[in-house]
Amino acid sequence: MSVARHEMLRRGGVTALEICAVAALYYATGKLGLLQQLVRGQVTPLWPPTGIALAGLLLLGPQIWPGIALGAFLINISLGPSLPAVLVIMAGNTLAPICAYVLLRRAGFHIEMDRIWDALVLVFLGAFAGTLVSATVGSGTLRLAGVLSSGDFWPTWSVWWTGDAMGVLVVAPVLLVLRSARWPKDVPPSRWVEGSLLVAATACVGFLETGRTPLIFLGFPVLIWAAFRFQRAGAAPCALAVSTFAILAAAEKSGPFAGHDLLSNMITLQAFNGSAALTALMLGAAVTERNQAQTEIEQACRQLSDMVARIAPGRGGRPVRPYDVNDVNDVDVDVNDVNDEEDDDGERGEDGGRSPGPP
Repeated sequence: MSVARHEMLRRGGVTALEICAVAALYYATGKLGLLQQLVRGQVTPLWPPTGIALAGLLLLGPQIWPGIALGAFLINISLGPSLPAVLVIMAGNTLAPICAYVLLRRAGFHIEMDRIWDALVLVFLGAFAGTLVSATVGSGTLRLAGVLSSGDFWPTWSVWWTGDAMGVLVVAPVLLVLRSARWPKDVPPSRWVEGSLLVAATACVGFLETGRTPLIFLGFPVLIWAAFRFQRAGAAPCALAVSTFAILAAAEKSGPFAGHDLLSNMITLQAFNGSAALTALMLGAAVTERNQAQTEIEQACRQLSDMVARIAPGRGGRPVRPYDVNDVNDVDVDVNDVNDEEDDDGERGEDGGRSPGPP
């Protein structure tokens, strides 16, 4: 009984530490996200805490939801507008990642993101569908509290939804990749050089995205390069970098976001970041599936070779070779032998004995 109680206490302590860690990460990343706020000092186009919360639910389990609620409360209590409104917004921020988690689990999502299906459900169910809860609850609460006018509801809702969706699209995949990340061994120097070039190219594309010229589409070749050559380990961080630069451009209203209203910019930003994340994750998953199929084929070939090697001694030590139609020629059949047998049968008597020959 004491051993079981000790184990229960140990598990409870681990869960409490996980809840505190999630709450601390939620609060810290929330403060970073507020640096790019666009509405009322609390609505931002990138809200990393939602990605932190979803990744925590997927990796640690649903029992860490109090950490999400605590982090959301600590962030919103300083923003207002009132304690009841803060509690309602906190509930929406907590329910959004939980809904996304439930949808992903029902769809059979793999944490390894090693299938194209995983990329699709993460984008459309985890990011676009699951975060509708927080955007609707948060914007509706601000409207009912009299903070927003009726004309500001939809722009605020679009920024809120974009921020939560971007947190899922670009932050959660990086955390899921880091879970299984290992320091590479026996990597040739050319691989390190290529990785350095990819980082430099991503930085250059980021500067172009935030410039005056609308060159935001240059991020896609970099994403394709990262996905094909480095799979998930390169695709997820590259998508995070490209999307972050796009969000900075949208916040500064530069490049393709210049001269448009807030709602139009959020629609453009959501479409770009969704396309970027979908491209990176799907290509990375496709390459991973191809590599896994190739590995399985190689294993099957090795197993077949081992089976052939074990069967070979049973044939008298002769080597086993594939079947060949020319093997038919190895069968010695002589037509004269057949004729001789027919003559012998003709010489037999009706009683089955041989007929007497001439004296």
